[in-house]
Amino acid sequence: MLCGDGPSSWFMYNALASEVEVLAVVVERKPSARAMIRYRVRQLGWFTVIGQLAFIAFNRLLARLQRRRSDELTLRYGLQAALPPADITHRVDSVNTAAVRRLLKKLDPDAVVVNGTRIVSRKVIDCTRRPFLNTHAGITPRYRGVHGGYWALVHGDAEHCGVTVHLVDAGVDTGGVLYQQRIDVEDSDGFNTYPLHQLAAGIPLMKQALHDVVDGSLTSRAGVGPSRLWYHPTLGQYLRYRFSRSVK
Repeated sequence: MLCGDGPSSWFMYNALASEVEVLAVVVERKPSARAMIRYRVRQLGWFTVIGQLAFIAFNRLLARLQRRRSDELTLRYGLQAALPPADITHRVDSVNTAAVRRLLKKLDPDAVVVNGTRIVSRKVIDCTRRPFLNTHAGITPRYRGVHGGYWALVHGDAEHCGVTVHLVDAGVDTGGVLYQQRIDVEDSDGFNTYPLHQLAAGIPLMKQALHDVVDGSLTSRAGVGPSRLWYHPTLGQYLRYRFSRSVK
């Protein structure tokens, strides 16, 4: 596994470790906030980025308000947050380092599961002939980027509020689709609980994809278009959609 340092990675690890042998868990430290801000400013401009930062700050309160529901779903879906064993855990600054490439070549796993990392570089993908598989919280390529479930609901597109397991390439959620699943959300759900439904729906899809790897039947297909890249909402967007479209 190549993963970010957070609960969704541990949920995925524990679910997979119950069925397959996980040889190593490479945990990437979060990119620096300053570097991320500079990148987003280049992409989106200062006005939008300031609005996104305001929403991220506001979401700390929102997450606390939605904590009870998050705990309910974690229990409902049997998600386990135990850390992987220390002897298979490798902590790195980035998954795109030479050390990670050396580890992948040494272990030569049947597949590499990606969860919550920065974009994996072409050098890493090309260092092994094995497939890289990712669980994306959105239906691709229609909802690439972040918060795909939220944006689908905002646009009245509940039919495409779901999760995708796909092959990883050097783009942003542009790899071939392996499996997709729609999710159903409830009135008590919100911005911080949509991803739990998506992860719970995605885990069986990832397991099936890994079984496909082992039996040689892994096959990708085109996803649901049109292709679009989505970002964090700004605080203004979130409040507008919360009150005009009842998307929490």
